[in-house]
Amino acid sequence: MTWYWLAIPIGFLIDLAIGDPEKIPHPVVFIGKLINFLYKKIGHADNAASEKLAGGLIWLIVVAVSTLIPLAILLICGKISFWLRLAVESLMCWQILATKGLRDAAMKVYHALKNGTIDDARKAVSMIVGRDVSALDEAGITRAAVETIAENSSDGIIAPLLFLAIGGAPLGFFYKAVNTMDSMLGYTDPPYTNIGFVPAKMDDLANFWPSRISGLLMLLAGRIIGMDYENGRKIFKRDRYNHASPNSAQTESACAGLLGVRLAGDAYYHGVLHKKKYIGDALREIEIEDIPRAGKLLYVMCVLGLLLAVIIAVAKALLLTI
Repeated sequence: MTWYWLAIPIGFLIDLAIGDPEKIPHPVVFIGKLINFLYKKIGHADNAASEKLAGGLIWLIVVAVSTLIPLAILLICGKISFWLRLAVESLMCWQILATKGLRDAAMKVYHALKNGTIDDARKAVSMIVGRDVSALDEAGITRAAVETIAENSSDGIIAPLLFLAIGGAPLGFFYKAVNTMDSMLGYTDPPYTNIGFVPAKMDDLANFWPSRISGLLMLLAGRIIGMDYENGRKIFKRDRYNHASPNSAQTESACAGLLGVRLAGDAYYHGVLHKKKYIGDALREIEIEDIPRAGKLLYVMCVLGLLLAVIIAVAKALLLTI
């Protein structure tokens, strides 16, 4: 039996312990620099078709580099020592996951709301959302932080865990490359409308099943910690497609229902108003304590996701030994 699957829980525990220290270079930064370099070189064309083709080429290059480099490193390490490969892959898994970083970023918003000024809170939330925050009040800032926890619980933790379970760190970095390209290029507004077409569609494809699994895991986590499971299940079933993306509302709807609040709605991005449907019912007004509640929900959900990932990885390892 191949024991490399142990890298997943080891990496998960490292992430919970230390998160993403700012002084340690993160692979996603290098992925982002590669995307930016390629965009500057080949991302501009005279017509929509050429821009879409360029976007597809950028996508192929970035995922190839992001997958093959860690694969080569691990193959070399494996030839030297099992323990060396396990250690290196554990560190890779740590850098692929973002559980502590996501919660900590949201809690910075919480502490700014509790102890700082509204401008402090706007600055803190601007670090984790893409929307314009200059006009957000306390409720709007809180809503944005809760939405960030809910949405990123899937593409920041559960989806990477599932890709790690299937293909180890190389497939985990494949996913991070796909997700990073969508974050940087996958906008519907100019100048990214065409260049981001392929990155956005491939991100939708990569997150199709993980986002739905994430929604179910969030509901289970809510039930475990005593949240309103029945309302969560109702809102998940009703509102999980109330988003332009087919995936983003899967976890947002579960979170909104479990908390009994209303999320989403219209928002400004880069000065442009985006009309959005609401997610959830306002059974009560959202309050700043919903941020740590969402953080607790996140942690329980991610432990469940880890257990699922380990089961998948062990089952794969056993099948390979038959």
